[in-house]
Amino acid sequence: MVLLLASAGLAPALADTIEAALVRAYQNNPQLNAQRALVRSTDENVPQALSAYRPKVALTASAGYQYTDSNTSKGGSPTLVRTEFHGTDPPRSVGLTVTQTLFNGNQTANKTRAAESQVSGAREALRVLEETVLLNAATIYMDYLRDAAIVEVQRSNTRVLEQTLKQTRDRFDVGLVTRTDVAQAEAQLAAGKTQQLTAESNLVTTRSNFRRIIGNEPSDLAPGSPVDRFLPNALASAIELALTENPNVTAATYGIDVNYLQVKINEGALLPTISLQASVQQAYEQTLTTFRSFAAATVAQVSAPLYQGGAEYSLIRQSQENLAQQRLNLEMTRDQTRADTVTAWGQLVAGKAQVVSAESQVAASEIALTGVRREASVGQRTTLDVLNAQQALVNARVALVTAQHDRVVASYAVLSAVGRLSPQVLHLPTVVYDPSVHYQQVRDNWNSVRTPDGH
Repeated sequence: MVLLLASAGLAPALADTIEAALVRAYQNNPQLNAQRALVRSTDENVPQALSAYRPKVALTASAGYQYTDSNTSKGGSPTLVRTEFHGTDPPRSVGLTVTQTLFNGNQTANKTRAAESQVSGAREALRVLEETVLLNAATIYMDYLRDAAIVEVQRSNTRVLEQTLKQTRDRFDVGLVTRTDVAQAEAQLAAGKTQQLTAESNLVTTRSNFRRIIGNEPSDLAPGSPVDRFLPNALASAIELALTENPNVTAATYGIDVNYLQVKINEGALLPTISLQASVQQAYEQTLTTFRSFAAATVAQVSAPLYQGGAEYSLIRQSQENLAQQRLNLEMTRDQTRADTVTAWGQLVAGKAQVVSAESQVAASEIALTGVRREASVGQRTTLDVLNAQQALVNARVALVTAQHDRVVASYAVLSAVGRLSPQVLHLPTVVYDPSVHYQQVRDNWNSVRTPDGH
């Protein structure tokens, strides 16, 4: 089923499709591109956490100028020995220190896993926004089709009412109808023009929103079709799928992982830290009597916190409460996802029935209008009867266009609720953004300050 233009007249040459509009929104939406940049920024949390596994190397160097004037004595009279040093020298040195953490209460391992969960959560947040952008794009596409069709319906209605007014005046001139009939036709025409102007105003607003969401002015849009072929067969299956694949649910699940690992990180602060440090230093002319010196050392250090004011215990309790809160958030998210799925499914079922009902209403209204016009031509119906029948047909056509719009949008809403509104599922002709590519590029990057894209 596709959205049919409910207006009479010629259909325009089709130059754009809903799939092409979705592709443009997916590729060019600035909010979506900003979220992708945020995911790439979150990727950097992992190499930052992994850095604690690697040694820290520091190079130090110094150079200067000093003047020494010393007078020292040793022994006592009569064997007193005095030693005097006077002069200048340029002391200089260079040293290298390597520090490697061997154990820190598993904080590095837990920070790494927490960072990886943050990356996964950011990817799910990106999926949420992708679905939102695609749903908004599909909705505004159908909005424009609906509003353009309603404009055509109202314009057609105005033309019919103008013809009706002309015929009524002609009949009034020959005495077949009264002045009241003419006034009724004039009033209905004025109301029809008002409805046309309102429809045209709505179309201008929709055109602006189309440009904002999709990125171009709408032109010669093809009818949009529902995506029922990608949906589950029953509501129960849709709910089950939503509770496992909806990105809001999966993002909340990763949030639990992050908060659980934060508890472990804070608990690790109570455990000892073991590190190994190796240093080497070469110095020249540190004093007037020492021309060169060399030193090397290797030191193992163990640090065990005994009591640091109680802040670390408070952090543990705080992180445990954050974990409990995140678990409750997951339950709320599941409940909301279930409700959204049921609502969207109900709207889809109602939309299907409304389309069938509206089609029957249009067919019946067309037959009724034809009959009333024939009866009016032989004096069995009044002008008001004809005008009422014409308005009933207009209302039926508007209802049909609206029902067809709601039917298509509801199918996209269900697909979004179950977590499958994506370019892959819709088979959109576009390159799908893969956040794992950037992640793999930076995960083990030790020393580059350039981003993978060259910035």
